[in-house]
Amino acid sequence: MSTVKVKELKDDAIINVPVNKVYYIMVKNVLYYLFLKLQEKGLTEEVIQNIMKKEYKDLTEDEKSFYTVTLLLAEIERQAVQNNLFDEKEFDAEQVVKDIESKD
Repeated sequence: MSTVKVKELKDDAIINVPVNKVYYIMVKNVLYYLFLKLQEKGLTEEVIQNIMKKEYKDLTEDEKSFYTVTLLLAEIERQAVQNNLFDEKEFDAEQVVKDIESKD
């Protein structure tokens, strides 16, 4: 019988991963994509929100993906707030809606 060595994080390991704006936007896009996929499968927003309340082991693979990316995005945003790394901008809401509608 042959053996294989693998590396695994220690149980108490905490790793800080630097994230730039481009990567942050990429993670947000992945979460939105997963959200749309779950909606296509007939899951409502309420059901998707309930994913956060279930045990991880009880989730489907799609739900696990959504949950994992949600946690990643939440941690990025938590650290951004903690380190005062967000800029606030104002947009004309009506213009944003018009821009979105014109793309359809």
